[in-house]
Amino acid sequence: MSQPQFKKTYDVVVAGAGVAGVAAALEVARAGFSVALVEKTVFAGGLATTGLVNIYLPLCDGEGHQVTFGIAEEFLHASCLYGPGKVPARWKSATSKKPAGRFMLTFSPAAFILSLDELMTDAGIDIWYDTLICSSMVKKGRITGVEVENKSGRGLLQATVIIDATGDGDVAHRAGCDFVEDGNKTTMWAIQASLAAAQRSVKGADGTSLMNPFRIGGEGEVIEAELKKKTNPWKGTEGRSVSDFLLEGRRILREHYKKMQQKGHRREDLYPLILPSMAQFRTTRAIVGQTTLVDGMGGKELDDSIAMAADWRKRGSVWEIPYGSLVPKVTGLLMAGRCISATGDAWEVTRVIPPAAQTGQVAGLAATLAIQKQTTPDKLEVGEIQSALIGKGMPYHMSQL
Repeated sequence: MSQPQFKKTYDVVVAGAGVAGVAAALEVARAGFSVALVEKTVFAGGLATTGLVNIYLPLCDGEGHQVTFGIAEEFLHASCLYGPGKVPARWKSATSKKPAGRFMLTFSPAAFILSLDELMTDAGIDIWYDTLICSSMVKKGRITGVEVENKSGRGLLQATVIIDATGDGDVAHRAGCDFVEDGNKTTMWAIQASLAAAQRSVKGADGTSLMNPFRIGGEGEVIEAELKKKTNPWKGTEGRSVSDFLLEGRRILREHYKKMQQKGHRREDLYPLILPSMAQFRTTRAIVGQTTLVDGMGGKELDDSIAMAADWRKRGSVWEIPYGSLVPKVTGLLMAGRCISATGDAWEVTRVIPPAAQTGQVAGLAATLAIQKQTTPDKLEVGEIQSALIGKGMPYHMSQL
């Protein structure tokens, strides 16, 4: 790069302020290390907030066992601190024969943003909002920093360890790491204003239903016939595809409201209130790490496990996440969130909020251990990470529950 207009050095730089990035930065800051958190938007939370994917999926296996802990659980409660949301009271009593609710909730994206800001500022994280990562600085196979741009111009943020929590693996991609990629179907999750919902809120003296979602293309949601026939392989790593994906989702939403008006709904009674301000891609890039979590590994105990993830789609299924899935082939770099090394069904399980937050915390923990031991994350003994997790009350095997 040309002469930077500013330069700062930290112990750790975290790229991306989704739940994975915030969890990583919190772990580093709370351990007493300096950390910068770089985010291209002006909000924390990523898809959960900016993307309006506001369902905090289960921390339990659906049969009464909590399997995800630490900052992931802290975030669950923080998500409803300034807004509605309630964990079902009976989730612990669930069995395969008598299923009950799960350890999850629906939250207000704006309320979650406020909580995340509070957690980060209280921890002393140096937050860089509205800052775009432009390139990765790599010397002799080791990443040393990231080039960024914001209103101050181009600059360089250097660190001993870099954590890529961008969701799309942007830092690792620019550093030359290998990837697998996947496409995405058309989705549009929005929040709408509804007079009927407002009337229900008034009648029940509860404003929760004012947060009225409209969702198309989401897993488990009612999908319009048009979408059932049209599953476009949108690529979140191609600029033209990103724009077309956004425009298609908005077109379908526009058609929905036209149909509602034709059915007699007044535009004063039902209309879109908030649209996502980031593309709602679920799978884009996943790194090729030291270990890749693949189909068939669900339910198996892994020697280098550092976390557990419940399958949010069905009960009784739990996956262990290996540390190697966070470690790419560029030294000094760690991955967190939905771009860790996973494919197929494993990617579907690990890409959502709870495992993203937990892999973020583990990445932050591994970064601090590497700095303390004057080594790099790829050289850490997994047993050291596992011991630290147990010290934090975070089991990583089902046999430990």
